[in-house]
Amino acid sequence: MSLNVERRVAETPFDLVLTGGTVVNQDGEHRADLGIRSGRIAAIGDLSKADAVERRDCTGLHLLPGVIDSQVHFREPGLDHKEDLESGSRAAVMGGVTAVFEMPNTNPLTTSAAALADKVARAHHRMHCDFAFWVGGTHENAQEVAELERLPGAAGIKVFIGSSTGSLLVEDDAGVREILKRTRRRAAFHSEDEPMLREQKGLRVSGDPSSHPVWRSPEVAVKATRRLIAIAQETGARIHILHISTADEMPILAEAKDHVSVEITPHHLTLDGGEAYPRLGTLVQMNPPVRDAAHRQGIWWGVEQGIADVLGSDHAPHTLEEKAKAYPDSPSGMTGVQTLVPVMLDHVAAGRLSLARFVDLTSAGPKRLFGIARKGRLALGYDADVTVVDLKRREKIRNEWIASKSRWTPYDGVTVTGWPVGTLVRGTPVMWQGELTNPSRGEAVVFEEALPRPA
Repeated sequence: MSLNVERRVAETPFDLVLTGGTVVNQDGEHRADLGIRSGRIAAIGDLSKADAVERRDCTGLHLLPGVIDSQVHFREPGLDHKEDLESGSRAAVMGGVTAVFEMPNTNPLTTSAAALADKVARAHHRMHCDFAFWVGGTHENAQEVAELERLPGAAGIKVFIGSSTGSLLVEDDAGVREILKRTRRRAAFHSEDEPMLREQKGLRVSGDPSSHPVWRSPEVAVKATRRLIAIAQETGARIHILHISTADEMPILAEAKDHVSVEITPHHLTLDGGEAYPRLGTLVQMNPPVRDAAHRQGIWWGVEQGIADVLGSDHAPHTLEEKAKAYPDSPSGMTGVQTLVPVMLDHVAAGRLSLARFVDLTSAGPKRLFGIARKGRLALGYDADVTVVDLKRREKIRNEWIASKSRWTPYDGVTVTGWPVGTLVRGTPVMWQGELTNPSRGEAVVFEEALPRPA
């Protein structure tokens, strides 16, 4: 440090110093203290002589940039018997997640400025983590998306070209084109071909959830992804394709990286449909579906080759009573926001993923793709969002640990190596050693492309 910086560090107490941990940031991994003041990172280095209101010993722990989960369904308003903004965000911080982007398929749908403002108001200082909300792009609001995507609290525009009902479904190329002609931020897509889904409904076998990936075949996803790429290239738009589930899509996406970014999920990287459907039944039912080991390996290839940009949980809870319905009457979706960090750290421990790549997928990647202001790095001036993890800690994931209202996980009984120890949101430790430690103070994420401008 320069003399002036050293003097300032010595003279101004920190609110909190995390001591003795291994910081993972733009310099790689290195032992350093992290000094926090007024919710921001104020110093990185040897702070043993600095004044601080509070110190926390992080010896043996790794300090990661706060994990950002850019796809969750917290169900409020309208479906809050299975989740709400408070319970979903409690699950997030219990699992080391510091910010989430929540999806628009609530009731009412998040398709207007008023609906977005209502969600932001419900979330402010009630959610435990920071937040943004995707606004649904529809035939009805296509003319307004340029304004909607820049509203406070908006993560951008999300479009379902398959697997939805009502006005959120935009299955036709003309409808997608009308939306993408007007977006300036990166628009997100659920990529399954709705006409093919209708044609193949007869492939569903009553009472057999293993027929789910037969109905929602790889071709359903590939056809939709090819359509989206063509429209993005035609309109010059930036798009983000969510929850890639097939090996076939990765080489196609690699040829379109100028327009397209790619999300992967822990369940598509971890679960093998050949084993999971007999064991878990409808609990593993998702859209797009969990597939066989060959597709799982193809998604890992996309990670290794740098095609995958971000990791999202697609946390989509339903109650156990709802999931107990016989397929295909059972709903698709599972919890995931709380297990994202431990499941993926277990992949790190097994050597399938480097810690640096995990950080890139969960913090640097979302910051880069979505233009998040002040988040995604452990660097001076950034929000002090920190995910504190113990890479050597072995724990068994249990349903009893899950904070979601739905209180279950497909990973119940699975032992993992790597565990979230602490979650700091803008400098406040909101979870430490498995306990909520401060009241909820979540605020809307700020985006560079939507910064407020002087009147």
